[in-house]
Amino acid sequence: MNDNRKEVWCAGEEWCPITTTSSLIGKKWHPVIIHRLLENGPLGFNALKEEVDGISSKVLSDTLDDLEGNDLIDREIVSEKPFRVEYSLTEFGQSLEPVIYSMRDWGLEYLKPPEEMRD
Repeated sequence: MNDNRKEVWCAGEEWCPITTTSSLIGKKWHPVIIHRLLENGPLGFNALKEEVDGISSKVLSDTLDDLEGNDLIDREIVSEKPFRVEYSLTEFGQSLEPVIYSMRDWGLEYLKPPEEMRD
């Protein structure tokens, strides 16, 4: 049994690991950001924004706060002048690697890319 398990909120009277896990990574950008950090290692805010196509700065900032609040990522101040932070996965966040890569693999097998990407 894993002694590092995280206790989280769960709806209903019975604990459901699917519901609980989806509450941690089920928001639109959570798995995408975790995937980009798995693929690239630690990234600064602007570099992460470039890696996550279509996300606004506000949404990225809010999502990073949420992921940090759930102990999935660390935020480290790299320099004060100019102010620069770097985001990386915690050990808890890295433990999602098989889940994230399974999502990617399923998508590659069962989903078609948009028409413009197939040309």
